[in-house]
Amino acid sequence: MYMRNPMQKLMVLFIWLTLLLSQTLVLANPVTKGKVTGGQISIHPEWFKESFLDIAEDAGQAGAADKHLILFMHLNGCPYCYRMIEDNFKNAPYTDFIKEHFDVIAINIKGDREIAFDAETSVSEKELAGLLKVRYTPTVLFLNGDNQTVLRLNGYRSVRDFRYALEYVQQKAYLHGSLSQYIESRPPEKQYRFRPHPQLRQLSDLRATGDKPLAILFEDSNCDLCEELHDGHLQRPSVRAVLELFTFVRLDARSTDPIIDPQGNKTTPRAFAEQLGLSYRPGIVLFDKGREVSRIDGLLYSYHFEETLRYVGERHYEKYPKSFYQYLNVRTEQLLNEGKDVDLSK
Repeated sequence: MYMRNPMQKLMVLFIWLTLLLSQTLVLANPVTKGKVTGGQISIHPEWFKESFLDIAEDAGQAGAADKHLILFMHLNGCPYCYRMIEDNFKNAPYTDFIKEHFDVIAINIKGDREIAFDAETSVSEKELAGLLKVRYTPTVLFLNGDNQTVLRLNGYRSVRDFRYALEYVQQKAYLHGSLSQYIESRPPEKQYRFRPHPQLRQLSDLRATGDKPLAILFEDSNCDLCEELHDGHLQRPSVRAVLELFTFVRLDARSTDPIIDPQGNKTTPRAFAEQLGLSYRPGIVLFDKGREVSRIDGLLYSYHFEETLRYVGERHYEKYPKSFYQYLNVRTEQLLNEGKDVDLSK
């Protein structure tokens, strides 16, 4: 296009030079992609069972010896698996108790070893993880001699809480009630006093959330990690910013006061926690539009904790309904491309 006006020519030249300069600066100063850090490799104890991975046979052998079988579902580089191995299997005061009363088999949820889980099911490790709906690592399954799961723990447990789980299974208390009921029947080892938080609301009708998702924090007086939650995650400005997206409610998981659950049913906090199968304290269950979307029922470090909240609070679950990790992979790649590091172990 021919331009007679000298000012037009100068303007076009200025725009062209600006674009050229910006492209040169981008090429000269490219964004360095961030890194994922904090992964930790677990070295399993030598006394873990060397198995031919016929799980029904392993469970039967354990039962014949008056033991239970533990399947330790792990992932290479998982910081929670590392911590659980170090805290709960290698260096716990009850390590000898585990050796005496349990056989332990490690299963890599991304592994390719062939596993005969029962007479009808022969699959790879990663296929078994899918069939068992493993969402977190570690996931710990306790099996009886008939190859039936009598207890499932999703995620890390404190040394004290894992001891409760071991004793619950070894005593076959699962025949009489839930793990939560077993723990509640035990003499209290500590007295946790509920901590205040400026975003927590008192709400007896859990439908009254407006248009916001609902985050329910379950605590009780015997909570082992509640202080850590309040001193850690709940103090962080970025977590508080995400919590603004929620109606944030605390329930005493031992309370028998009347409430109405998100589906409109009359219940109590105690019965509601039992109905949800929630034995972890402090557990956080995330609802939206009257249904559970996700939960935090094990120890999570900062990145996973915050992104679990964001997944529901910003309603990313609508775009990534298959799983939280479908969203997390996209989110992680986005942050890395922005030059930000992602630390999995803080």
